[in-house]
Amino acid sequence: MQHINLDMSQKVVIRSQHQPWQPSPLPGVTRKVLSREHAESGHATSIVRYEAGSHFSPHLHPMGEEIYVIDGVFSDEHGDYPAGTYIRNPPGSRHQPFSKNGCTLFVKLNQFLPDDTIQVCINTQQAIWHPGQGNLKVMQLHQHDVEHTALVKWPAGEKFVPHRHFGGEEILVLSGTFCDEHGHYPAGTWLRSPHMSEHHPFVEQETVILVKVGHLGTQ
Repeated sequence: MQHINLDMSQKVVIRSQHQPWQPSPLPGVTRKVLSREHAESGHATSIVRYEAGSHFSPHLHPMGEEIYVIDGVFSDEHGDYPAGTYIRNPPGSRHQPFSKNGCTLFVKLNQFLPDDTIQVCINTQQAIWHPGQGNLKVMQLHQHDVEHTALVKWPAGEKFVPHRHFGGEEILVLSGTFCDEHGHYPAGTWLRSPHMSEHHPFVEQETVILVKVGHLGTQ
């Protein structure tokens, strides 16, 4: 299975909660593929589940690894990372991950710019929300060049102004239901909108999204 959802000029919406879990090369580790270049290498975006007591082999991140811990506790030889932890392992980093009691992760592999070399580990359960536009609350997680990553909390009934995405936008709905004029996207939905796409988002209930903008190119 190769080249899944790699055309960055196309909008993609995947309700991962309806996808089956697929096996990985290691027992106890399964995944739901959102986009992928090659079976076990290159660009990949996935939901990954570790069963209790499972572990992954030591491995290198040639072009970086980005992780958000959705539930449970993720671990490696450097520490334990509870639900809500945001991690960036830069190009050339290496680790041996595992989970004692099980966990679910959002993982992006091999998508860093070569000069994005900062190690990041943020427990978002302890970090501070800041005011955003309207009544939104924003927690900045990472910025490099034109790429920005953040958590955004939408209060019930909030509407945002219609806007375009210069450099595209990628969203994982963590809780509640994110909406726009094209549809409703409950928790677990992954959306990727291309450069200069436009929409008018809103929510009916309190909703939290993990959002990345500016990274999908301008061609």
